[in-house]
Amino acid sequence: MAAMNKATRFILPGTTGIKFVPTFADYKTPTSSELTAGTDLIDLADIAGWNVTANNIDAPDFESLYTPKVSGLTSSDDSTLTFYGDKDGDDVRTVLPRGTEGFMVFADGGFDGDNTKMDVYPISVSSVSKQRSQSDVFKIQVSFAITQEPAEDLTIPTT
Repeated sequence: MAAMNKATRFILPGTTGIKFVPTFADYKTPTSSELTAGTDLIDLADIAGWNVTANNIDAPDFESLYTPKVSGLTSSDDSTLTFYGDKDGDDVRTVLPRGTEGFMVFADGGFDGDNTKMDVYPISVSSVSKQRSQSDVFKIQVSFAITQEPAEDLTIPTT
């Protein structure tokens, strides 16, 4: 029996690359030039969501006391990116104002080096919320609607 390869372990901060790309001809087969035209997102404080989950459905059989399940519809959790805000407003608000449509691209191992995989999420920016606090730095939370099925584990195109 073949064994699965042992994972090279890493943490996401300092490794993951995140880009906003305004357009792809086909987001399931992106080109290197389309990816290069995207904006690298920096000053990120937090990330939430950005997954694909399945709703399992009971499939009972009256000939058995056991209730098996089948995989049902998939969806994504509500997703956000939280950025540090700039005192002069020169921050994520200039790149992702409310209503912006495009694609979020995640390369968990980064876009450079030996990493070869990325995920592409078609998105619309739902809200851009300022987080004001007396005891924390100014942050801006951007909420996204994932508008189509994400393309997962795509090969990062090379030049």
